[in-house]
Amino acid sequence: MSDNTSARTPFTTCDPALAAGTSHAGFTVTSAMALPELSATAYVMRHDASGARALWIACDDDNKSFSIAFKTPPSDSTGVFHILEHSVLCGSDRFPVKEPFVSLLKTSMQTFLNAMTFPDKTMYPVASTNTQDLENLMDVYLDAVLHPAIYRRPRIFEQEGWHLELAERDGPLSYNGVVFNEMKGALSDPDDVMFQALSAALFPDTAYRHESGGNPRAIPTLSYERFLDAHARHYTLANSYTILYGNLDIDRELAFIARRFDGATEGGCGAPNPLDVQAPVRAPLARVEMATAPENASVGLAYVVGLATDRERVLATDVLLDALCGSNESPLKRAVLDAGLGDDLIASLIDGELQPQAMFQLKGARPGVAARFQRLVEDVCGRLVADGIDRTRLSASLAQAEFNLREGDWGSCGDGVALSMQVLSSWLYDDGHPVDYLRYQDAIDHMRAGLESDYFEGLLRGLICESMHCAAIELVPTTSGAADEEACELRDLKEGLTDAELDAIIAEVGCLRAEQEAPDEASDLAKLPRLGVDDIADAPEERPLAQVEAPLPCLYHDLPTHRIGYAYHYFDLRRLTFEELPYAAVLAELLGKLDTRAHSAAELDTLVEENLGSLDFFCETYGRDDDATFAHPVLVVGASALSERMAQLATIPSEVWSSTSFADDDRILAALTQRRVALEQGFANLGHSCASSRLAAHLSSSAAVADQMGGVGFYQFLKGLLAHWDERRDALASKLAELQRRVFTADEVTVSFTGSHEDLARFWEVGGTLGLAAVDGTSGEACAHRLEAPLPSPANEAFVIPSNVSFVVAGSPRSALDTGSIGDWQVAARALSFDYLWNEVRVKGGAYGVGFRRTTPGNLQFWSYRDPSVDATLGRYRTAAAWLAGWAGTQEELDGYIVSVIAAHDAPAKPRAIARRQDSEHFGARPADWRAQIRAQELAVTADGIRTLARPLADRQEERLVCVFGPREAIEASSVRFDSIVDLMGNA
Repeated sequence: MSDNTSARTPFTTCDPALAAGTSHAGFTVTSAMALPELSATAYVMRHDASGARALWIACDDDNKSFSIAFKTPPSDSTGVFHILEHSVLCGSDRFPVKEPFVSLLKTSMQTFLNAMTFPDKTMYPVASTNTQDLENLMDVYLDAVLHPAIYRRPRIFEQEGWHLELAERDGPLSYNGVVFNEMKGALSDPDDVMFQALSAALFPDTAYRHESGGNPRAIPTLSYERFLDAHARHYTLANSYTILYGNLDIDRELAFIARRFDGATEGGCGAPNPLDVQAPVRAPLARVEMATAPENASVGLAYVVGLATDRERVLATDVLLDALCGSNESPLKRAVLDAGLGDDLIASLIDGELQPQAMFQLKGARPGVAARFQRLVEDVCGRLVADGIDRTRLSASLAQAEFNLREGDWGSCGDGVALSMQVLSSWLYDDGHPVDYLRYQDAIDHMRAGLESDYFEGLLRGLICESMHCAAIELVPTTSGAADEEACELRDLKEGLTDAELDAIIAEVGCLRAEQEAPDEASDLAKLPRLGVDDIADAPEERPLAQVEAPLPCLYHDLPTHRIGYAYHYFDLRRLTFEELPYAAVLAELLGKLDTRAHSAAELDTLVEENLGSLDFFCETYGRDDDATFAHPVLVVGASALSERMAQLATIPSEVWSSTSFADDDRILAALTQRRVALEQGFANLGHSCASSRLAAHLSSSAAVADQMGGVGFYQFLKGLLAHWDERRDALASKLAELQRRVFTADEVTVSFTGSHEDLARFWEVGGTLGLAAVDGTSGEACAHRLEAPLPSPANEAFVIPSNVSFVVAGSPRSALDTGSIGDWQVAARALSFDYLWNEVRVKGGAYGVGFRRTTPGNLQFWSYRDPSVDATLGRYRTAAAWLAGWAGTQEELDGYIVSVIAAHDAPAKPRAIARRQDSEHFGARPADWRAQIRAQELAVTADGIRTLARPLADRQEERLVCVFGPREAIEASSVRFDSIVDLMGNA
């Protein structure tokens, strides 16, 4: 096909040149199908020589993507495919460097670069807006999966999988390895443990009974030979799925891929593991014990939906679960909360598997309620089948599903990568169903017609009431668990080893360290494809924020939104005192979940789902780059709606903020308890982010304010409030009503609107002043800013969480020696994160993740994620400045870092994300050309400029603050002198 895209058949029409039966570079098109929901066409192909499957989602998107995936159902819980996912990206035949994946992160214009292990597949997706860059990424990834270095470098398996460590004969024996430590962290999460237990009960005879990521108790049983065998049998072209997406010259890309396919070795390795359909089982209630906080007691119920290829049934189940449990006012969730069996009920659709499941999880379960919970769920569902499900609620859930599908906002994933995952939700299980999960409109229309019949009642009857394929698990917290088992195992193992065997372990660790520390040959590094600074295109044009005439101050974002309007209302909180800020966060948490003057909580819930795409209330804080003591907190009301619903977008949020009643103690208690549970889960799963935010609270006033409204400070306030609920609930209701009057006024609110001019006009025509009046009072005192945010104050803190790994953060305020630009620091952070820290903390230390950043106000911060060490990691942070001072990177290396930083700067974003970023820059008082200034700084970075940053990085590093989230034993074993050690899950 021609490179001239203007001559190409529109993407919404099947191209005759790609008709079924046509051949292209060794691929034959087997079918072509229009995808009207995506304004795209799907072309399904087979590689003639190998049988490899391929698909192109042809659409007008310059953020192009490629992925290759393999069907990898596990036969045990050693995590072999997870370890392979990591390991194949550690060098290959044509690119024999230790970390080509990291090299691409450092030097590519990628908009997405990662790999993922699922319960039955492993996927390697990449994306870029630059065609040459995309091909560079494809080249490295294809060689990695087809010709990895694992066959000639066995220590890759030790590094990424597991190995024994011993510093000296008399020292403790331990396991280490990136995946081993990652899964110790993952299986510290009760939700992960619950999900795996349910999967094992539902599928006792198939691959889904195993932990695909790897159970740390099983990972050390995996041998190097079985590791290689798994690759040889599964990473074959006949077992592969290649998916291309976007505005591509498809003949060029197919030819590119075909040349790489031609060199692959096929056959003679044995068959891949089977992926079978599990015959129905009704597994009895089972008990799983886990060392975790008592609050993490839970009960899980799971019901198999059917087969993945029944797309409409899977989508209808998602709609049904929202109608039953999507909010506290949904009928099943309301019944469970009213019964007092636990703190929260979460319903989830588990899809992307051969047999999708509906899962109900009772969180914060009371002791001994498991059987009652299962009976209650099934009894309520039986009554709903007999009496009928409320049609208004079903219609609202259906409208919400359609909005989400139409909006297609996949976050940072990008459309191509997300849609490639969707493709595999059916194609992996049946070659005849390659695009089922890219379509939805016919199913939505059929479900909407089903509202006139018993369509959803029939679905619920078969799914729950008459299910022959279900399971129930009770997760019971204990005081001992996997960590104790591991310690005993290692102690027994060491006692059985001879001195010679102990010396061999010490020697092998030394050999592994030597290999990790050895630099790559310059000639090997030169083989990696890369872009240079000259390949960077001009910055993409972005429509600037405008301030328009409206009844209230209005920021307008004229961005293409596909007939969706987004409205964000920013209410200034500086009229509150610092001590009142947690109450503002509680207010935001409750709005939308209680009665208003016009609607009950249940009616409001349905009204919102029927008319709006989203309605969110939350608090956030803006700082200033040049003032660590400045803090501007706001309560944000964000909402979205289709163009035909602009009247509702203008009126529903204002009804909620102006007329919510705080008289319903039970609903308030339930909502706040659920918020506490969510915060606790965040501490365990995203401890690096929580620790970073908490440490920042000691470096700037804005971060201290943010902590008071959503971090550790808020959590401690909330836990205390709930612990003394009976004494404080009346005062809380009065306080919330008072804040409602003081916060929601016309005096200090800014509205941000994103959408078409027509939608903007309609929004203000209906909304007027959005029901807001000036603040009560004429003295001026009521209007005054009363907030006095705490000034920065140093402290070293540790927070005990139920986890087997740690999250280690260290940071310091801006140094007086820091004369570097933001652009200098952005590039230096890339080098520190993906060179020094990656090698020291991840590769050698075994942490799953690590990084460095310098905030725009100048604070410096290191972080690690799922880290087996505390002191060793902090020691490596301390030597980072010396590494940076001696950085001897070539101009080519520097150019690579600049390219990758610019790529992140220029990465495409959805309209909502662009608008929110522009709003943030407005409230942060940044100049209109701020991003252009930063981009110019990034392009102007020099090697000398990078090295000079070592001085501020080293400045006063002995006074650097530390914040650790982790297990008590790791914290207490650390040499850090903590000002406080707090058990976050302990009594208030």
